[in-house]
Amino acid sequence: MSDIIIIGAGPGGYRAAEYAAKCGLQVLIVEQGHAGGTCLNEGCIPTKCFCRNAEVLDTLREAGQYGVENLTFSFSFDSVQQRKQQVIGQLRSGVEQLLAQPGITLVRGTARLTGPHSVDVGGQTYEADNIIIATGSRTKWLPIEGTKLDGVVDSTGLLATDHVPRRLCIVGAGVIGMEFASCFSSFGSEVTVVEYLKEALPALDADIAKRLRQTMARRGIDFRMQAAVKRIEPGLRVVFDQKGNEQAVEADMVLMATGRTPNADGLGLESLGIAVGRMGIEVGDTMQTSVESIYAIGDVNGRCMLAHAATAQGLLAVNHIMARRNGTAFQSDQQPVPAAIFTHPEAASVGPTEQQLKESGTDYVCRKGFFRANGKALAQGETEGMVKLFASAADGRILGCHLFGPHAADMAQEVSVLMCRQASLADLAAMTHIHPTLGEVLQEMAF
Repeated sequence: MSDIIIIGAGPGGYRAAEYAAKCGLQVLIVEQGHAGGTCLNEGCIPTKCFCRNAEVLDTLREAGQYGVENLTFSFSFDSVQQRKQQVIGQLRSGVEQLLAQPGITLVRGTARLTGPHSVDVGGQTYEADNIIIATGSRTKWLPIEGTKLDGVVDSTGLLATDHVPRRLCIVGAGVIGMEFASCFSSFGSEVTVVEYLKEALPALDADIAKRLRQTMARRGIDFRMQAAVKRIEPGLRVVFDQKGNEQAVEADMVLMATGRTPNADGLGLESLGIAVGRMGIEVGDTMQTSVESIYAIGDVNGRCMLAHAATAQGLLAVNHIMARRNGTAFQSDQQPVPAAIFTHPEAASVGPTEQQLKESGTDYVCRKGFFRANGKALAQGETEGMVKLFASAADGRILGCHLFGPHAADMAQEVSVLMCRQASLADLAAMTHIHPTLGEVLQEMAF
C-alpha cells in the first residue's frame, strides 16, 4: 500500500510525486499517455518551440536594420517539426527518469476510483492513504456544425501538421489562439482570428490586450471581433455573425481555440459523491475534494489552467497530506500566480486587472510605462510595448502588473516576486537595476 496514488503524470502530477518521494513518502503514479502531460507533449513546450522558430524568422526578415543586407534564406517546416520532437523527447526522457527514482512507482494505464483509498488500473487494484487527481484538460469544441470536417483541428492537431497552411482561420482569441496566430503569421500563413468577445485575451488588462492586438494586426493578422461562429461549411468556409451581419472567411485550415475542459469523466467520481462543478472538480484551499483523502490539482479543478499553477497546487496538496499525517497545523499560503502569452511581442500579467480593481472597490494607483523610452529596448529594436503597474493608494504596496513587450514574462516574474514579499513602489524604486536592462522600465515607473 502506497502513501499517495497520483492519477496523471503532467506538471502537477510528476512534480508532486518527486516532492512527496523526497519527503519520504511512497508514491504510485498512473499515466495513460506520455509522461509530462499536455504541457510537455501537446502544449507549452512544443508551442514555445514554434514561437522560437517564428522569432528567428522575424529577426531574419528585419536583418536590414542591423546592417545585414541582401540576406536570402529558405524555411523548412519539416526541420521545425523535427526540432520540436527532439525537444519533447529530451524533456520526456527526463520526466521518465524522475519517475524512476526510489519511492516512486510508475504504472501505465487508465485509472478509475473504486473507493476513497483505492483505484483500478486495467483490472488491478492499488491502494493508498491518499489520492491526488491530476488528469488535466482537453480541447473544448464549439457545438456547431462542421467541426468534424478535414482540416478543422485543435491545438494538438495544428502542432502535428506537416505543412504551413496558406490561409489559417483561428476561432478564439485567448492564449492558445493568439500564440498560434503570432507563430503562423511569421511562418507565412494568412491568419484570420474570429473572436466572440469585444477584446482578445480576456484575462489580461483591457488596455494591454487592445494594444497587443493592434500591434499584431499591424503585422498582418486579421481580427474579427464580436463575431459568433455559426458553422463551418465544406471547403472550410467559416461562417459567423458579426454585430448582426453574417460574414464568412475561407481557409485551408481552421484551428478551434475556444478553451479547455477538465478531464473529469470516467474517473468514478459520482460513486464517491465527489462534487464536480461547471469549472471542474470542486476543491477547497488545500486542494481537497468533498472526500477528505482525495485531492484534485491542476486543470482538472479548473481554478487556474496553467502548468506552474498545477505544480504549485501539487506541492500544496502534498504539504497538506504531510501535515495530516504528522498531526500538525497547516496554513495555506496563497501566492500570486503570474501568467504569460508568448506572442510577438510577449504579454504577461500578475494580479488583478484595472477593471477588477475598480469592481472590487480597491483604492489604487496606476503607473504606466513604455518600452519606447527604454535604452535596451531601443538598442534591440523592440520598442513596441506598455506596462501598467498597480499599487495600493494607502501604502504603495504592489497589487499587480499587466504588460506587453520584449521579455514581458521575465518582467512579470520580477513583479510577482515583489508581490510575494509585500513590496511597495518605494521598495522597488530603491532597488538598483542593471543599466541598460528592460527591467529599468519598472523601476522608472516606481519613482
